[in-house]
Amino acid sequence: MSRDKSKLLYAESHEWVEIAEEAGQKIATIGISDFAIEQLNDLVYMELPEVGTAVSAGEEFGEVESVKAVSPLYSPVGGEVIETHKELPDGLERLNNDPYDFGWMIKIKIDDESPLASLMDYAAYQKQCGESG
Repeated sequence: MSRDKSKLLYAESHEWVEIAEEAGQKIATIGISDFAIEQLNDLVYMELPEVGTAVSAGEEFGEVESVKAVSPLYSPVGGEVIETHKELPDGLERLNNDPYDFGWMIKIKIDDESPLASLMDYAAYQKQCGESG
């Protein structure tokens, strides 16, 4: 499966979100954008939450560390973590090349859809990246 980054939603903090419907529940798959990875440069460590962790929109759910800095990861939506990408922390070099497919981090069962309205579409996100570039 290949995610089309132009169909994803984006947070100002550079996380991307893909929303899917599974058994009547909205599920958010979350990762970080290629722009964020480029800014961070050499990734050396990642910490992801445990399955079952409750997160709120805008709340830190983990962190990614590069040779340059430690950056928090923020959840664009609220709900319960139902899956984490277990291979990702040991495969950070692959994240550089594939942030949208291999690079997904967590899946959340959404309990509050209202934060979705504040996320950007691809065009708006590209504009933000151009301005902060």
